[in-house]
Amino acid sequence: MIKERIRKLQKQVLSKNWYTLYKYSYEYLNDDNKWEKQKREAYDRGNGAAILLYNKHKGTVILTRQFRLPSYINGNSTGLLIEACAGHLEDQEPEDCIKKETEEKTGFKITKPKKVFECYMSPGSVTEILHFFVSEYTDEMKVNEGGGVDEEQEIIEVMELSFEKVYGMIANGQIKDAKTMLLLQHVNIKKLV
Repeated sequence: MIKERIRKLQKQVLSKNWYTLYKYSYEYLNDDNKWEKQKREAYDRGNGAAILLYNKHKGTVILTRQFRLPSYINGNSTGLLIEACAGHLEDQEPEDCIKKETEEKTGFKITKPKKVFECYMSPGSVTEILHFFVSEYTDEMKVNEGGGVDEEQEIIEVMELSFEKVYGMIANGQIKDAKTMLLLQHVNIKKLV
């Protein structure tokens, strides 16, 4: 068991501004049966949920485009990323969270999202686990324009794109978001669109 290979675990808060950055010190029992001291930092931003809305009849999906500072400072000249709708759980159940986020960000009111899997997106440094959903949508489910919540400083463009086009956007580098690629791949494998 991994628990038996870790001892003297200590945690120190380095930053608690937007989310919490911790520094961990511990001893790890390596394969040579020797204890070695290790230090790591882990960013705790809570868990989240993501969803891909699809329309089988029209062959389309709903994606969003918004500014992401980390992508900008890492060389994305516009900072804009095209993504599947997502949000933080904030003490909600994943399904409740994704229903709320979908309506706020895309303007579509969904009732029965289907959970398809969950995974860690950057386990080397971030504690977050993401719950992935899909849901079919129709034009009648559009209840507002979406675009995000002003008090969260969200400025989100809602995009309805053909499934064929989004696959081309992955190939030409316009879509670089991992959660979006995973959901599009799931929809493709399951032949939902």
